Amino acid sequence: MSGVCIVTGGGRGIGAAIARLAGRRGYAVCVNYLSNAAAAHEVAAAIEQGGARAIAVQADVSREDEVAALFKATDDALGPVTALVNNAGTAGTRAALADLESETLRRVIDVNLIGAFLCTRAAVLRMAQSRGGAGGAIVSLSSVVTRTGGHLLSPYAATKAAIEAMTHSLARELAADGIRVNAVSPGFIATDQLDMGNAAWKAATEARIPARRIGTPEEVAEAALWLLSDAASYVTGAVLPVTGGY
Repeated sequence: MSGVCIVTGGGRGIGAAIARLAGRRGYAVCVNYLSNAAAAHEVAAAIEQGGARAIAVQADVSREDEVAALFKATDDALGPVTALVNNAGTAGTRAALADLESETLRRVIDVNLIGAFLCTRAAVLRMAQSRGGAGGAIVSLSSVVTRTGGHLLSPYAATKAAIEAMTHSLARELAADGIRVNAVSPGFIATDQLDMGNAAWKAATEARIPARRIGTPEEVAEAALWLLSDAASYVTGAVLPVTGGY
């Protein structure tokens, strides 16, 4: 496997696991980050130590000008993108609808949904065969909350459902241009967003999962890289659950 992969929100958690695995699978990787430069540069350095090329680029994916700069930096340093992982996202603040601040609502939508559209559009302009590109693959991160609901996180759940609708629609639109569009839908994954230090919460949560354990970022990364790979060459418009059966 080879090519150029942009992973948005690639400095930590699931995004970092995807970026590192992409490097091991032969991609040149752009690790995008919003604010934690040290973490993103650490991921990029680890990828380079493994023998692949990597850069870390700051950009707020909800801003059109910054997305343009992100892709331009990748073009200049690594070449045109052939794989995109829309991982950047925010859950916002847990709040009942009656207490939800408009600023929080808009930020969740801007990052999770508008950001995914802006990055996907920038990738399509480079990948589309009708525009001189060589095709490519796009994977976006959804969430199990599209089925289960997110407790006091209704904007987050709504944007993830929209990501799945975007995936289905763009898969049909872009197939003739040599671009596959899929999504991964993680369940409970051991990242810093979960209270893994709370033994009682962890035990109760694992009891609800048929696999009886919380997943790892690396397991999500394997699913994402499979969808990007030629092994999934006839797969487009799919939403792949990584939930342990939850």
